[in-house]
Amino acid sequence: MKLHIVPARTGMAWVKLGLRVFWRQPMALTALFFLTMVCLSLVAEIPLAGPVITQALLPLATLAMMVAAAEAEQGHFPTPALLLRVLRASRQRLRAMLLLGALYAVGLLGIVALVDLLDSGQFSRVTLGGALTPQDVLENPAMWLAMLLYLVLSLLFWHAPGLVHWHGVPPVKALFFSIVACLHNFRAFLVYGLGWIGVFLLGTLGGSLAVSLLVSAGLSKSVAGGIMVGVAMTMVAMFLTSVVFTFRDCFEPPHDRAQGAR
Repeated sequence: MKLHIVPARTGMAWVKLGLRVFWRQPMALTALFFLTMVCLSLVAEIPLAGPVITQALLPLATLAMMVAAAEAEQGHFPTPALLLRVLRASRQRLRAMLLLGALYAVGLLGIVALVDLLDSGQFSRVTLGGALTPQDVLENPAMWLAMLLYLVLSLLFWHAPGLVHWHGVPPVKALFFSIVACLHNFRAFLVYGLGWIGVFLLGTLGGSLAVSLLVSAGLSKSVAGGIMVGVAMTMVAMFLTSVVFTFRDCFEPPHDRAQGAR
């Protein structure tokens, strides 16, 4: 496995690829993302352990969207059966994915525990059951520490699901290779992040304007709220569709081309 160093402009190419591939199969990819979120929401309802199990399943959910995007790029129709395909991977790789999820949950809980020492438990309430608002960040310096630590956690796990699934890399090594790839391609990921911030701002602005016009025309506020939720979910699905291209360009293809991301 060889790490590729890409120029900064590749970050915008990742954004464009994600948008283009998403709009090839918008309904299928959005439906897969929605189904994944429903499954995670149901798991979160398990008493006591639900939120933690949900966090542990996030790397697997990310991998499902990566596989779906790879299928869509190849002209195939991604279906919910992809979730089963990921789960039916070799036992060794499935165990590795579950271990990766456990490490993610432990990492997130470690961040929560550390920040809780500074803000009397507010961050844990937000992370495990609430919603983080701009006011929370501005009024609580501990939130800045949490965001910094979560950024590091995200870099560790950014490529890790793909490395485990497609390259068979052990989970701990996958975390190391993931953050090394992100740091070596920092400029490309910076452009990538800024590009998606722009997409989200434009999408939110356009959606809000359209909904405001519909409300003025007589649309109920409850329906308008549902439309905005749909817009938000669509944009997140578009973003997750692009993740596989960051992985594909940072690492050489696996030897088993039948399982490749291309």
